[in-house]
Amino acid sequence: MKLGVHIGYWGLGLTSEDQLSIVQEAERLGYDSVWAAEAYGSDAATILAWLAGQTTKIRLASGIFQIPARSAAMTAMTAATIDQISNGRMLLGIGTSGPQVSEGWHGVRFAKQLARTREYVDVLRMALARERVVYEGESIVLPLPDGPGKALKLTIGTVQDTIPIFIAAIGPKNTQLAAEIADGVIPMMFSPEHVSVMRDEIQIGVERAGGGKTIDDVEIAPGVNVYIGDDWEAARNLMRPFLALYIGGMGSREKNFYNDLVRRYGFDDVAKEVQDLYLEGKKDEAMAAVSDELIDAVTICGPKEHAKERLAAFAEAGVGTLGVTPVAWTRDERIEQLRLVAELTA
Repeated sequence: MKLGVHIGYWGLGLTSEDQLSIVQEAERLGYDSVWAAEAYGSDAATILAWLAGQTTKIRLASGIFQIPARSAAMTAMTAATIDQISNGRMLLGIGTSGPQVSEGWHGVRFAKQLARTREYVDVLRMALARERVVYEGESIVLPLPDGPGKALKLTIGTVQDTIPIFIAAIGPKNTQLAAEIADGVIPMMFSPEHVSVMRDEIQIGVERAGGGKTIDDVEIAPGVNVYIGDDWEAARNLMRPFLALYIGGMGSREKNFYNDLVRRYGFDDVAKEVQDLYLEGKKDEAMAAVSDELIDAVTICGPKEHAKERLAAFAEAGVGTLGVTPVAWTRDERIEQLRLVAELTA
């Protein structure tokens, strides 16, 4: 199991120098990749390009580029550019984001996401292969048929023969699609004890892909919140705000992918209580309602001995890259968490 470091959104409490120090230390510790996120603040592409010039080995991963924010052609241009300036270190993670961001920030209707993602990846692969892009789908038509546009091909190549494409997915249909058309899947709130559910969906996807593709050709690359420390209660409490936000408030009562996910894990009562409290504005009570069992299922927190067992569980579940998000507020604390994870997986 390879290790990645998630640096999240830029500018939330750490300076650029702090973040660079974290990434460079992760590279020194042998971390395979660094993942940059975007929502409606910092963009991931700028951060990855900036890091490319100040690192030498660590791979540069978008975690994720938002599909509604960029045309497929623009994403191909960006990925190829970062691959060139980093000498072949680009990993291309993409995802649909959520309806609030897609429609509220980018002005793109959140509809027909499976078909849109399929077409987006089709065009990405054509463009990155430097084929002349001619495509007719439901959401993408290139070139437009009623104007002066012409079929074009990317004018620059990539250093890698093929840039790996990862798709953020947690629902069954999204996971099946990711396994069918991509090289990897990025699940959130991944629980190693429930990996059989995900592997069943991946198997369906690779069977649809045909061509000899197997389940081993699809890398599972979850992000996981980590805090290793002797005070188990304090470590768990660090995890509660994130879990309460996503389970309770990331989306509406009718459409919350993360709430649905923990229900599939068997935490129906917790999911309902957290969501009810969060949507009533009782955020502290929602955080308190996140059970210790759920925290332990989807994060790595607590004493070293427990953390080592959990890291082994992720490896045994078939995780290819474990994206570590240190839940710590200073540069030195985050670096210490990265060192502990590297030590416990050595």
